[in-house]
Amino acid sequence: MSSIHMVLQGKGGVGKSFAAALLTQYMMLKGRNPLCIDTDPINATFHGYKALKAQRLQIMDGDEINPRNFDALIELIAPSQEDVIIDNGASSFVPLAHYLLSNHVPALLQEMGHELVVHTLVTGGQALLDTLSGFAQLVTQFPDGSTRFVVWLNPFWGQIEHEGKGFTELKAYKDNKHRVSSIVQIPPLKEQTYGRDLSDMLQKKLTFDEALAMSSLSIMTRQRLKIVRDNLFNRLDQSAVLA
Repeated sequence: MSSIHMVLQGKGGVGKSFAAALLTQYMMLKGRNPLCIDTDPINATFHGYKALKAQRLQIMDGDEINPRNFDALIELIAPSQEDVIIDNGASSFVPLAHYLLSNHVPALLQEMGHELVVHTLVTGGQALLDTLSGFAQLVTQFPDGSTRFVVWLNPFWGQIEHEGKGFTELKAYKDNKHRVSSIVQIPPLKEQTYGRDLSDMLQKKLTFDEALAMSSLSIMTRQRLKIVRDNLFNRLDQSAVLA
């Protein structure tokens, strides 16, 4: 049985493509060869990672998203013997979620022998309440029994806490924790060192392996990127996201 990993969150700029790219690299380290698909009609960041060979799915008809174009996504997924990773943009979040639910896609994938895993991000700062709401909406809308959820906590915009409570203490999580199989805590990174090096790498759409092989990068830049990679992969190991 292959797993279909969809990165979904209605809020833009919260790290969806980063999560998709990191998950892909992690799978490759584990000897898997996932099929990667980018359905973002505006910012196809995932597709920009040449080393990951993500296919870009065209869902636009002129200036409008045509939900019927998502049929092509199912045709790509259905025969796959490998895991699939799908990065979806904020602008196509509502159409894709409606398509999946109205067409009973989670149950269909289950019948085909696939497991649907929805990855969603929660961030700190001003986007905290929006991303919490997005998480709760997804969990309540997608059917129990045919969908597994992984929550990524991204502190890039600030600490993930509300009124002194961390994510696992908040009502949104407590009400839905039985649906969450894994939590991935992205570590905060010092802006002038680790954070800057990672940001530069992401802007260039490079994988960790590509960056670490570049002699044009300083020794310490590559050392910091290696530490970040190992830290992130260790957290994915601990979270058992591929269970």
